[in-house]
Amino acid sequence: MHEARLSGPELPNIITLLFERFPENPLLKFLYYWEPVVYSLLIAGMIILIGFFATRKLEFLPRGRLQTAIEALAGGLDDFVCGILGPAGRKFTPFLGTLFFYILFMNLSGLVPFLKPSTSSWSTTLALAICVFLYVQYAAIRKLGFVGYLDHLAGKPRGILGLSIVLPVLLFFMHILSELIKPISLSLRLRSNIWGDDLLLAVLANFGLGGVPLLLFNTFLGMLTAVVQAVVFCLLSTIYFAVFLLEEEEKTTATT
Repeated sequence: MHEARLSGPELPNIITLLFERFPENPLLKFLYYWEPVVYSLLIAGMIILIGFFATRKLEFLPRGRLQTAIEALAGGLDDFVCGILGPAGRKFTPFLGTLFFYILFMNLSGLVPFLKPSTSSWSTTLALAICVFLYVQYAAIRKLGFVGYLDHLAGKPRGILGLSIVLPVLLFFMHILSELIKPISLSLRLRSNIWGDDLLLAVLANFGLGGVPLLLFNTFLGMLTAVVQAVVFCLLSTIYFAVFLLEEEEKTTATT
């Protein structure tokens, strides 16, 4: 298993380098096989530390740069989410905002020497997408009710359409299939883009000094890609919430 990974074009990270040097060390072997988890936990710990120092001495009118920056970013994310979901979407801002920063820092960590982006592994991106999927279904059931949720999946059959059994059942299973495909497409999109950037940087790094200009240019592109992919993941996740929330708003509006 590890020979296949070591032979692939990949930027060296500290765990892989240590494992190559001491392949029989049980701790390094464990860390090597769980590299994506280790680096994702490292990023999570860093975000927790940033949050701790930013909120350690909260002020109504912030004078510290860290609190000011965090509040500005939080306000921008809240406007972003509420701009799609409306005021009712504010309850989802903490989840979506945390998701955005978590993915962003994991993406950018691949540009730091001897670190590895956990989002280049499908196990990481799929876990994030499953979290989004489960939360969306939970929020939909709470908002629409279980019967309303099933009604939505069946395409809201009414009248003659409601009397037909085959078509609502067909729509129901097609809708379930589309919901199950969403986390797969969401995770593969993020993983493929970050893995592709990591692969390109590794190839350019093998060119030596002649590849430095291209390496620097693609590092800049990698930073841009890291931000864009975090935004795309967060945007699509917000839209998944909107599908069910806007459904309930339309229902409420029609009733009133």
